[in-house]
Amino acid sequence: MNTDEFLDAVRDENQTALSRLGSSKSLYADTDGEMETETVLAAAATAEHHAAETYDAWADAETGAVADAFAETTGEERDHYETVVGRLDSHEPGDVPAIQAYLRDLDDTVERLGGFVGRTLAAEQSKTQLTGFFVGNADPKTASLFRGMGDDLDAQLERAGELLAAECGDDESCWKRAIAAATGAIEAAYGEYTESLESMGVNPKPVC
Repeated sequence: MNTDEFLDAVRDENQTALSRLGSSKSLYADTDGEMETETVLAAAATAEHHAAETYDAWADAETGAVADAFAETTGEERDHYETVVGRLDSHEPGDVPAIQAYLRDLDDTVERLGGFVGRTLAAEQSKTQLTGFFVGNADPKTASLFRGMGDDLDAQLERAGELLAAECGDDESCWKRAIAAATGAIEAAYGEYTESLESMGVNPKPVC
C-alpha cells in the first residue's frame, strides 16, 4: 500500500460519516443549534485549541521527523485558534471534543499518524461548512480565513502521508493499523455529531 491508496481506503471506509460531518447539520450540532456568528466562531476556536493541545503532547512524546511534524502542526493549530479568537470578545475553550479524547488515548506512532489523518479528514469537512456559513452571511473575509485553514489541512495530510510511508513501507499490517486509527477518529467525531443532534430531536441522517 502507498499513501494514495491509504487515503482512498480511509475515505472509502468512512464515506457516510465524512459526508454527514460535511453536511449543514454539522455546524448545528457543534453549536447546540445556536447558529449565530459568535457561537459558530466559539465552537471553531474550541476545536482548534484542543487540537493544538493534542499535537503538542504528541510532539513531546515522539522523536525525529514525527515529533517535528507534530510540532509544526501544533503551531498551525495555535495560529488558527488565535485568528479565530481575534474575532471574538473573549473565549474560554469548551469541553474536549470526542475526537480529541480518542486521539489522546493513542500511544503508538503509527496509530497517532493514522488518527491524525482521520482528524484532518473530519476537519476538512468542518472547514468547508464554516466557509459556507460565512459566505452565506455575506462575510467574505471570515470565509476566506477558514478557506485558508483548509489549505493548511492539505499540507498536514501530505506530511502525515510521507511519515506513514516511512514508518510502514511495504508492511500491510502497519497500514491497516493506521487505517483503523483513522477510522476510529472519524467514528468518534461522527458519534458525537449523532449524539448532539439526537439530543436536540434532530435526525442525523439526511432527509431524502
